[in-house]
Amino acid sequence: MSGSRPAAPARARARTVRTARTARARTLTALVIAFLYCTLVPAAAETYVPISGAGSTWSQNALDQWRANVKQYGMTVNYNGTGSSDGRNQFRNGTVDYAVSEIPYGIKDSGVVDPPPSRKYAYMPIVAGGTSFMYNLTIAGRRVTNLRLSGDVIAKMFTGAITMWNDPAIKADNPALAAALPARRVVPVVRSDGSGTTAQFTTWMSKRYGSVWDAYCRRAGRSTPCGTTSNYPLVAGSGFVAQSGSNGVSGYVAQGGNVGTITYVEYSYAVYTTGFPVAKVLNQAGYYVEPKASNVAVALLKARINEDSSSPGYLTQILDDVYTDPDARAYPLSSYSYMILPTKLESNFNTQKGKTLGAFSYYFLCQGQQHVDDLGYSPLPINLVQAGLNQVRKIPGVDVESINIKNCHNPTFSSDGGNTLAKTAAYPPACDKKGTTQCSTGTGGAKDPTVVGGGSGGAGGTGGSGGSGGAGTSGGTSGSTGGGGSGGSASGGGSGGGTTAGGGSGGSASPSTDPDTGQVIGTDGGSTSSGGGGAYAVPVSTSRSIGSGMQAVLMALAGVLLLALTVGPPLINSRLRAKRGGS
Repeated sequence: MSGSRPAAPARARARTVRTARTARARTLTALVIAFLYCTLVPAAAETYVPISGAGSTWSQNALDQWRANVKQYGMTVNYNGTGSSDGRNQFRNGTVDYAVSEIPYGIKDSGVVDPPPSRKYAYMPIVAGGTSFMYNLTIAGRRVTNLRLSGDVIAKMFTGAITMWNDPAIKADNPALAAALPARRVVPVVRSDGSGTTAQFTTWMSKRYGSVWDAYCRRAGRSTPCGTTSNYPLVAGSGFVAQSGSNGVSGYVAQGGNVGTITYVEYSYAVYTTGFPVAKVLNQAGYYVEPKASNVAVALLKARINEDSSSPGYLTQILDDVYTDPDARAYPLSSYSYMILPTKLESNFNTQKGKTLGAFSYYFLCQGQQHVDDLGYSPLPINLVQAGLNQVRKIPGVDVESINIKNCHNPTFSSDGGNTLAKTAAYPPACDKKGTTQCSTGTGGAKDPTVVGGGSGGAGGTGGSGGSGGAGTSGGTSGSTGGGGSGGSASGGGSGGGTTAGGGSGGSASPSTDPDTGQVIGTDGGSTSSGGGGAYAVPVSTSRSIGSGMQAVLMALAGVLLLALTVGPPLINSRLRAKRGGS
């Protein structure tokens, strides 16, 4: 009969076929699960033990970003910014796994030599940058953002020889502000703790302005020649303010009530942390420049590096030629920071920690360098990245990797090894040259142009007049000092006059040629983005020890396949049974 049920033997055979199919599906599922577990899961589930370090606050903004980025790979990298001197002491005493410092062991400080540790160690470059001069200055209630300072003025401000903001030497550096600079006391804010930033700054002063620095040290009771020190000497009654850490000095200057203050701090703290301006510093070529990534990259081409791998100071820097670099783009106080690595197993440092430290180092030497300019630093040049990769191999327990340095995607160098930042760095605009002109555009984290006085001023230069305002001196000067106001245009400048100044915020300017060198120079126009932290939302690894993009894709596909094989057969069987029941 057409509506009769199948005979018992047929039903039995069908059940046997279904049972066999179900068994095969379950077996296949088990095999796939076993395969995925054995091949993919171990590769993605790297385990890392936590490590700890201490030291430099100059480098801390970069380190904190890198530490946050590698958490997604299961790494816990602790760091305490206690100052370079304390970091070196903690590493020497074995209380941290690594340290970060801008100065090496063995430096004589106030007649006392900082001895190297008994544990074996090596230096590794981690990030470059500029020591900047962040300040808080207003004129008639409006913030000054375009201050310029020559080296001898800086040295005299930080040794008490220049005490007022309307000092003739500061006026000479700032022709557009000269008539309006306030009779306000200069308040230098220095580090109260032992710091690499202090060491960098005092090294520069001792090399370039030794007589000024020594005279101050004698008043502070120090022996001379004073030389490099990581502990800034204070003279009683000088009016200096001392604060701990880079956050301490920059935070003090950034307070609204502390107008008149100035400090030395890594550029990052002005750009990324406080949003405050920094002084453009006069270089050997006669231009005032700020420590942007490209200006630092240019200057560090003149750094001499200790290349003797058998020397205790291997890879440490000699900056004398950086201070006097004749390139118009160079920032004089450019340098880089070191990580102090253990190279031998100690009682508190084992191979598990070495694996973590090695993976972290591989990360920041390549991937981590890609966006440091957004934080106010400059990426390491190719020679220092290569040297750093060689140093990582000395860490006990490191999972050694063969990294093609050309694939690091470091913005400082191209695939052929050339220094891209140095080659493409713009020359400073003519209004940044020492003389009677001064650019109005802001610096550091304060990009708004400085507006002083206003009025029609002198006649505009070539290219037409700009908007109202301008950075010219009050009223009717000759028109050689003003920058364009909001919406200024062309190379002529704003209504404050100016033969070379470009537009202010939102304006535009034409390239021009330096009359002395014949070089094409940049412009002073247009608004500038300060960058942001969004670039760090999804860091991508270049290291197999801290994850792989392909590995993540395979894991996702494996998850889908596993779900299909696990849930699929029961659903199919259920539908087949329902269909048979209906028939």
